[in-house]
Amino acid sequence: MSLTREQMAMRVARELEDGYYVNLGIGMPTLVANYVPEGMEVMLQSENGILGMGPYPTEAELDADMINAGKETVTTIAGAAVFSSAASFEMIRGGHVDLTVLGAFEVDVNGDIASWMVPGKLIKGMGGAMDLVAAARNIIVMMTHADKHGNSKLLNSCTLPLTGSGCIHKVLTDLAYLEIENGAFILKERAPGISVEEIIAKTEGKLIVPDHVPEMTFA
Repeated sequence: MSLTREQMAMRVARELEDGYYVNLGIGMPTLVANYVPEGMEVMLQSENGILGMGPYPTEAELDADMINAGKETVTTIAGAAVFSSAASFEMIRGGHVDLTVLGAFEVDVNGDIASWMVPGKLIKGMGGAMDLVAAARNIIVMMTHADKHGNSKLLNSCTLPLTGSGCIHKVLTDLAYLEIENGAFILKERAPGISVEEIIAKTEGKLIVPDHVPEMTFA
């Protein structure tokens, strides 16, 4: 069975480290805020001008004026700061974001990412993704392994307009965790109940499969 959105967020949250400044992209990546390990201090940054986001609010905590870059209501933690989007982008472009988690339409074996435009469809724009892939110290892509038609999103070469080139090294999908090295995806972990054969069948790009690929575990 493929991972749920929540399980994907839980797995990505394991990549967080104490003291990290982290940007979470619009969509599934925002769920990572709910799974920051207990006792770990992580400052979540949003390009619209927040440093120190917390989990999604309960009904009692909801403040319609406190939103992230995707216009979703959020909470803040002790020590949070609110500032202009210009200052937020200075933080990103200055290389002060340790990790960003982004969604994507396509990723390829060269580490290229396409995440902002589908020709012929109305798209709001690039947002902060181009700045993040250029300046963040570490990037994790969080996306489904295939599109709704069953076509692989892990390719030999992206077909859509690129957000960034040669910048992606880690990908977490609903089927697997993979790393990108030397022009290939390397299968590191598989979702519980998902076979290596299914991952191979749904990965168009060159895939290296080690002798042993462990299943992810969730307590």
